[in-house]
Amino acid sequence: MAVTTTFTIEGYKIKEYKGVVRGIIVRSPTIAQGIVGGLKNIVGGRIGAYTEMCEQARQQAYDLLLEHAHELGANAIVGLRYDASEVVSKGSATEVLCYGTAVVIEPE
Repeated sequence: MAVTTTFTIEGYKIKEYKGVVRGIIVRSPTIAQGIVGGLKNIVGGRIGAYTEMCEQARQQAYDLLLEHAHELGANAIVGLRYDASEVVSKGSATEVLCYGTAVVIEPE
């Protein structure tokens, strides 16, 4: 499936708009990620455990987005965006939303 942050795909025309699609995931750090992240937070520096958790959440949200588009019969997604927010106070859970417009494209 073609996916782009732009609203067109060079060499293709949009034949049909299927609608907005999204993938949403809420993740919290594992116990190990929380401990390592907490220690790094004290001493400073890059927090690899949290980076890993965020990347996993983004990938899962993206995969859900693709599933949603496939269910609608789309073969591409345009206008892809990500959004993230804290769901539970003190950073114990993060929501990641991946969204875009599902379309059917064909070569020009």
